[in-house]
Amino acid sequence: MEEAVAVAPQLAATDTESGHPTPTPAQPAGWEAELSLRYAPSGGATRIVERSRRGPLAVQRPFYPEGEVCHTYLLHPPGGVVGGDSLDIRIAVETGASALITTPGATKFYRSGRRLATQTQLLRVDAGATLEWLPQENIFFPSTTAKVCTRIELASGARFIGWDIQCLGRPVIDEVFNDGAVDCRTELYRDGELLLSDRLHTEGRRLVDAAAGLRGFPMQATLLIAPGEGALLDLVRQQLPVNDSQLEAGATLIDGILVVRLIGRRTEAMMRCLCAVWRAVRPALLARPACPPRIWST
Repeated sequence: MEEAVAVAPQLAATDTESGHPTPTPAQPAGWEAELSLRYAPSGGATRIVERSRRGPLAVQRPFYPEGEVCHTYLLHPPGGVVGGDSLDIRIAVETGASALITTPGATKFYRSGRRLATQTQLLRVDAGATLEWLPQENIFFPSTTAKVCTRIELASGARFIGWDIQCLGRPVIDEVFNDGAVDCRTELYRDGELLLSDRLHTEGRRLVDAAAGLRGFPMQATLLIAPGEGALLDLVRQQLPVNDSQLEAGATLIDGILVVRLIGRRTEAMMRCLCAVWRAVRPALLARPACPPRIWST
């Protein structure tokens, strides 16, 4: 997919007084938002020890419903992303720290007039640290041009549970993604070695309709769990639906990374499945019972 579509300046009608063409004003630049968070253990709990932000990205005051773990809600006050916007999120979790990050709602990518909107996420987890990355879905409206890149960098001994959910169009109102371009990439590294590279790329309905693509389903999700092993894979597979017309799911183990992939028709079914896997895996991997973020109940 093209990184951006250049828009040539258009000339308006000739100025009747000067005889010279009057240029149309250039399109305004979009929001450039950046948020960087660093977590570290302090005083018996995980704290945000470093925070920097620019533009419309922020976090609420952290919550501690289970003591040590820092629950954090990422906020994007504009409520949506338009052409020309860029969101840059950087998370670092240091040894001994445990963070759970989610969002209060879906991220909406609106019609962009062929201007590129981007969202970049860099997640770094040190040895002996834990990150749970559980955002709500990305919704791509028809006629948007968007690129979403997620890079996960794990050290040996790091623990990670994280998902990304993509929704092409708004199936709840029978809206289809019949125009536009979306490019979503996820890369996972361990000690600098690339272990997993996933890509969802479509122009219009091409990927949605493809037999080797989404097979008519408008939604896709990937859940990554590290470290993974055979017993954990068996546990995950027990949570996946069977003979469900709204959802199809499968799980594999790749180089010590447990990968769960879903395609579905409705957000509720996707979240129900992802949360069921998370609830089952969390005690086994993190030795903690599931503690859903309060924002999920509002």
